[in-house]
Amino acid sequence: MLPDMLKSMTGYGRGEAELDGVRSAVEIRSVNHRFCEVAVRIPRSFIPLEERIKEQVQSQVARGHLDIFVTLVDNHGKKRNVKLDKELVVAYHNCLRELAETMQIDFQPDVFRFSQFPGVIVEEEAEEDLESVWAAVQKALTGALQQLVSMRTREGEQLARDFASRKARIGSIVNEIQERSPELEEELRSRLRKRLQTLITDSGIDEMRLTMEVVLFAERSSITEELVRLHSHLEQLAGMLSSASPVGRKIDFLIQEMNREINTIGAKAADLTISPLVIEAKGELEKMREQVQNIE
Repeated sequence: MLPDMLKSMTGYGRGEAELDGVRSAVEIRSVNHRFCEVAVRIPRSFIPLEERIKEQVQSQVARGHLDIFVTLVDNHGKKRNVKLDKELVVAYHNCLRELAETMQIDFQPDVFRFSQFPGVIVEEEAEEDLESVWAAVQKALTGALQQLVSMRTREGEQLARDFASRKARIGSIVNEIQERSPELEEELRSRLRKRLQTLITDSGIDEMRLTMEVVLFAERSSITEELVRLHSHLEQLAGMLSSASPVGRKIDFLIQEMNREINTIGAKAADLTISPLVIEAKGELEKMREQVQNIE
């Protein structure tokens, strides 16, 4: 049975939303990466929303480099405030009154003239209502994430099928090697007997060389441990492909271990039957190693 949750790290999603006069569009592009790296591009005045966007993305995505593009249109237009600097007005008033007294003339304050003095009345843009903007961005972001995750899941299903096929072939290869293993061991024993007979018929028996030959036979004749570990690794791989959690790194490590065992079998069993099987298995593992770089 193919896994439901295996995901690719590549994908694309787009979402749009309009709430309370604020229109937002969010695009997400995702590619391979060892970790979860999120880069947000948003208008400068809304940068305080960047962390919220990252948190929502990281709650649904475990690995990959994600570029997020946020566009915003506020149909309310820019809001402006007019502010009176009361302290500055009082300072102007006191200064002008002192000037009038010095010149011994009547002091007649004029509100309109006071309003013309620099800094008395200041026009400023109102602060953005981040919460109303966030509501629109969050809705658009949710839609973009749904598309992204859906696309990553579809690609993940294709990767899972490819892995299942290659895993099955490697399992078949391991079984073929295992069937050949007893015959290979018997052939190696026969070769050892001939070597021993040659040593015994010589003028003297070199005990050291005899011991070395026996040790060499013991090391080269058995590939049982490697085959057992390969079967175990294949079982682990089947479990990982059915896991709901991100498993890309674990599968990558497991493939390295399987490659190590295959290489050891190839070195131990210099056999015309086993060698082609080893080469084929290594080819399948290499293709899996390339594909696993795209698994979350």
